[in-house]
Parts: sequence; C-alpha cells; structure tokens
Amino acid sequence: MDREIYEYRARILKAMANPSRLMIMDTLSSGEKSVAALQEMIGSDISTVSKHLSVLKSAHIVIDRRSGAQVFYRLAVPCILDFFSCVNMVIQSDAEKSGRVASMIG
Repeated sequence: MDREIYEYRARILKAMANPSRLMIMDTLSSGEKSVAALQEMIGSDISTVSKHLSVLKSAHIVIDRRSGAQVFYRLAVPCILDFFSCVNMVIQSDAEKSGRVASMIG
C-alpha cells in the first residue's frame, strides 16, 4: 500500500486522539446535534468546542449544516464508530489480562 494512505490514516487517528473529540463522535452517533448541544455535553466553552469540531471537520470525520445562526454537525461516515468497538475489545482484553474489571465499557 502506498505510504500516502498510511499518512491519511494517521491524520484521521490524530484528529480522534482527544477525549472530548471522542465524546463528540459518540454523541453524534445518535444523530445530528447543534454546537450548543455539543457544548453542553462536553462542558467546555464554545471556542473550545468549535476548535474540536474544526479538527474533526478537517479530518472529514464530521460535516456541518447551517440553519440560520445555528450550526449542526453529524458524522460524515457513521461506520467510523466501528473503531470504538475494536478499541473497547483491546481495553477489555487488557483488563482481563491484568485482572481488572472493565466495567466502564458497555
């Protein structure tokens, strides 16, 4: 495979590599949300949420839609969340090996 595809993958993973951005993605799994709704969910100021959304948009993970003064976001390709299932399996495996309980994973 061409190195360019690995670099593209790395840009996507780098955009995801933040707990707030992962929360945004997870929240958007249930459908489109306004910036205000995402701000309330994350508990950060609007500029911080906007920066996170900008990073996700630049990586083509989310897309936006304007309606008057409001901006709504949704996942560009919802299958990106399949990655969460795989990550959860890694966490579960680690918890089992170390004797911990991974109760936080649904």
